[in-house]
Amino acid sequence: MTAFYLGLASFLLLNLAAGMWRILRGPSEADRMLAAQLFGTTAVAILLLLAEAMGQPALRDVSLVFALLAAVTVVAFVRRAWRPATEEHSNDA
Repeated sequence: MTAFYLGLASFLLLNLAAGMWRILRGPSEADRMLAAQLFGTTAVAILLLLAEAMGQPALRDVSLVFALLAAVTVVAFVRRAWRPATEEHSNDA
């Protein structure tokens, strides 16, 4: 079963290559942010797989921290990128 977990972790690392392409070539900021969110989600999944494969429960704690940081990052991006239309017009005057 350990080989299966490590194989899945390797497959997820290949998914990160696709995410890196989207970050570099994304047509909009939202596409780039979704790809960055993919990094956070994939990191959590890889850490959970490695925790099971190697029997290291501390990696589960690290994955929880990464999950929280990924959520905070998305909230910060949304607050910065999407402002209500009334704020945008009031800053122009």
